[in-house]
Amino acid sequence: MLYYLFDFLRRSYDFPGARMFRYLSFRAGLTGVLSLLIAALYGRRVIGFLRRRQIGESVRDLGLEGQSQKRGTPTLGGLIIIAATLIPTLLFARLDNVYVALLIFTTLWMGFIGFADDYIKIFRKNKRGLKARFKVFGQVVLGVVVGATLYFNDGVTIKEKDYKSTAQMANPAFKEEKHALKTTLPFTKHNELDYAAWLKWVGRDYQRCAWIVFIPVVIFIITAVSNAINLTDGLDGLAASTASVALGAYAVLVWVSGNIVFANYLDIMYIPHIGEVVVFIAALAGGLIGFLWYNTYPAQVFMGDTGSLTIGGVLAVIAVAVRKELLLILIGGVFFIESLSVILQLAYFRYTKEKYGTGRRVFLMAPLHHHYQKKGWHESKIVSRFLIVAFLLALVALITLKVR
Repeated sequence: MLYYLFDFLRRSYDFPGARMFRYLSFRAGLTGVLSLLIAALYGRRVIGFLRRRQIGESVRDLGLEGQSQKRGTPTLGGLIIIAATLIPTLLFARLDNVYVALLIFTTLWMGFIGFADDYIKIFRKNKRGLKARFKVFGQVVLGVVVGATLYFNDGVTIKEKDYKSTAQMANPAFKEEKHALKTTLPFTKHNELDYAAWLKWVGRDYQRCAWIVFIPVVIFIITAVSNAINLTDGLDGLAASTASVALGAYAVLVWVSGNIVFANYLDIMYIPHIGEVVVFIAALAGGLIGFLWYNTYPAQVFMGDTGSLTIGGVLAVIAVAVRKELLLILIGGVFFIESLSVILQLAYFRYTKEKYGTGRRVFLMAPLHHHYQKKGWHESKIVSRFLIVAFLLALVALITLKVR
């Protein structure tokens, strides 16, 4: 909203300082600071309200050290993150941008699903929360909306170098493609994967049917990432800190992909208007950092599914929009490993139970962070080391921009 106000003041009255709002870096910086302050300053009031209403966490006895102390800790802290994200975004971002509109919708939609899950757990005293089929249905709906928008909306385009149309290889022209389903394929020479190519067997009009492949891929990514971050949210500060690192990495990828100069230098696809997503990322990252003020050990509040499902959904949509979803395996490596540990544990337990009559385990407990708790590690140590791994994987992902 303020973007449009200052744009009007600049054009009509040449208002001093109004030109600053034209710069993405300025608005992203303001958004990040305001988001952090909202989460840090008003988070205390929200926590006090949750305590007075006795909206606390119900903890199952898993035999973990320090677990009993967490009982009664206020949950629904994801509302702090959502508010700290949306308010600065509405103030400083361009709301007519299709990518920003998608991310706002994602935040509200996934926030509603997570809130419904937390509400059932807390007020209905049902530890299972929202039934799995309703969660999956909500994630599928989001995937369909995001996938259809990115494919059918004329405002979503990519531009690639067209060396054939110019004699200057150092400064090539860019050719625009609408309804393109190309994504970045790391560590390869051409650095691209076209989902539409999977349907070449259909015939000449295979590209018109490409959405049949693309939308299920988007649904899978959104479902996988949102559930992965939900699994990771098991220790004080773990999900919020590692998600902040992942968002920082994607902020860089969005910045270079939305800037024609950097896209030309790095030889990556240029995505017009995607740069505005940096403002939204700054808002979410600022909200997470402000939330960490109260979520670090010993946590004064938990984000609940309201926060974890929202963060996961948003991260997945950003990755798909910037055509870097395959890099989620690196950037979201901590979430991937956490999910993989659960899958391996369940699969091996069932296999050994059928074969030997007694189920065996790969880990002392899954997800992986509980395995280290069982080994006697303090949860602050686990979070710190997982955070170091997250930084390392994010750096490796950024290096792939030049590794072909």
